[in-house]
Amino acid sequence: MFLFSFVPLLWAVSAKADFFQFDSISNASTYYFNYIYCNIWEGECQPNQDDATQQVPTRDVWAGFPQDYISLLHQWYCSLGQCCESGDCRITNNITGLARDLQMKLHGQHLAQSVVLKAVQGFINNPESNKPLTLSFHGWSGTGKNFVARIVADSLYRDGVKSECVRLFIAPFHFPHARLVDTYKGQLREAIRDVVLRCPQTLFIFDEAEKLHPGLIDAIKPYMDHYDNVDGVSYRRAIFLFLSNIGGATINDVALDFWHSGQNREDIGMEDLEHRLRAEAMESQGGFAQSELMSGHLIDFFVPFLPLEYRHVKLCARDAYTARGLEPDEGTLDEVAKAMLYVPKEERLFSAQGCKSIPQRINFFLP
Repeated sequence: MFLFSFVPLLWAVSAKADFFQFDSISNASTYYFNYIYCNIWEGECQPNQDDATQQVPTRDVWAGFPQDYISLLHQWYCSLGQCCESGDCRITNNITGLARDLQMKLHGQHLAQSVVLKAVQGFINNPESNKPLTLSFHGWSGTGKNFVARIVADSLYRDGVKSECVRLFIAPFHFPHARLVDTYKGQLREAIRDVVLRCPQTLFIFDEAEKLHPGLIDAIKPYMDHYDNVDGVSYRRAIFLFLSNIGGATINDVALDFWHSGQNREDIGMEDLEHRLRAEAMESQGGFAQSELMSGHLIDFFVPFLPLEYRHVKLCARDAYTARGLEPDEGTLDEVAKAMLYVPKEERLFSAQGCKSIPQRINFFLP
């Protein structure tokens, strides 16, 4: 019913258009019509990010417009959850939530917890940053790289990874054929540019980054460099996350050495790993080693994800049960953890799959 009550308002806008800036009023009216069509009537549409009619109308558009019409329009639009008290409400930048989730939900990763929080918080709090934030996550599968990327997205954006300000690229899925790399270059540049034009703060996640063609990385290298703008567009408020298995063996060797020497894994510092990860990334096969991203030193932090031990697997199992509204006892958690494969063969210290399959494995232990 409220939607129909809004129609006379649009007619009133049209009737009074001659008394105001017609172009601005037309763009504003078109914006709200497009919103109704795309999001309420679920029409098929693809917004043009360069089109002024796709931008949320500013207060200046309504200067001199009857206040009762402004109030009615504002009330209706906010009832759809499309406005907030300050800034772009797609962007939440909940640093407190980021710190809490990294502390409570991420297990066995003290380095990632610290580095990711400080890097993201510092970037968010510095609107005059001279380049985008670029982080490279390294470690075995199942140690939490994707998990942390999603925590970052959930903390910074209202809709998490589904936000129109966030793009996830999976190398073998989105760019499977080396012979089409030139086509992919254009598509990737355009995709990143469109998101940056759409949102004042953006997040780009590249999963299985070691499988990216070096030409693809070099194609977007200018977006991560120290430029004021590229072709008139500023990328300085973008965050780039690269997720890779590169360096997993090196990280595991360091963790194993600490264990053999009787030291706590929590004593492992960035100084023990970051330089090794950088060196291994430059010597590895694939896009990273051959790209200007490495030679140009554009990655701000190489973030190591340590191999997970038995105790961490139990914590992951507990979280998986809790997510289903269940409260398992210690015996059940031990059963789940014991069912995992541990390496090296002699020590049986690290979970070979990390926590990756835990949510599925607990099905076997349900009554």
